[in-house]
Amino acid sequence: MSHITTVVGATGLLGGAICARLAAAGEPTRALVRSTSDPERVARLERWGLELRRGDLKDPPSLEALCEGARTVISTASAALSRQEGDSLQTVDLEGQLALVEAARRAGVEHFVFISFPPNPLSFPLQDAKRAVERALRESGMPRYTLLQPTYFAEVWLGPALGFDYLHAQARLFGTGTGKLNWISLEDVARCAARALERPQAWNAVLPLGAEEALGQLDVVRLFEERSGRPWTLSYTSEQTLREQLEAATDPLQRSFAAMMLHVALGGPIDPGPAMEALELRPLPVRDYVERVLAGQQVTAHESRP
Repeated sequence: MSHITTVVGATGLLGGAICARLAAAGEPTRALVRSTSDPERVARLERWGLELRRGDLKDPPSLEALCEGARTVISTASAALSRQEGDSLQTVDLEGQLALVEAARRAGVEHFVFISFPPNPLSFPLQDAKRAVERALRESGMPRYTLLQPTYFAEVWLGPALGFDYLHAQARLFGTGTGKLNWISLEDVARCAARALERPQAWNAVLPLGAEEALGQLDVVRLFEERSGRPWTLSYTSEQTLREQLEAATDPLQRSFAAMMLHVALGGPIDPGPAMEALELRPLPVRDYVERVLAGQQVTAHESRP
């Protein structure tokens, strides 16, 4: 068995950040790319010296070849943020990931690191898929698995794409904005994934990931106001409206995002202590994320360099 680590989701933000770290550490790394992957992101992986394998989570035979000779598999792939023709939560997050687990098992992979998220009290298709894959990994018989469960990514949920527009000092908040969450940076999740490969304390473990301090959306707004000196303009989507959106959603992806928005409104702190101890790292506090954003620094994985 070689020391190759295979990354599935390598052209995504998180997967790209993980590949950057592995390449910088000199780890032999193989990346799954699709024929439809962004050419610039594929070229970046090539510049980093990664071995590229063509395939698709929806194509089980390609997964057999992908896993052949690999010691470790890290999977970040999801149709939640990156959808191409034929992609859905059913075909990618459930069936595709289950096929990857089976391919890894058949290939003799020793360690599978899966990116999930902490249990959510609401029921929605993305969570159902994550839990099914987690169960499959536990029951796979592979020597080691690591289930990393990061909370909400600061770069996504505290960024302009979802209405948290720090560029123009305005935000649309879910609920009252007071629900507490342990937000986490994409880069910290990448650090955790890379660290899990070498830390026995992270093997055969479920590790919820988040910053030490749980903050509400309003808390984060106040941090931006204090550090920038600019007052923010706020609007709110009520909890009732969010519940109505959840009940009305028929598309699995829409229902999943509606549930996550409602969960942001309600809040749900985790205990990140066990993960910090197992991985021996401390995630970036949200106030540091705020300061980096205001300083004009890129904090997403898209611009990572090994």
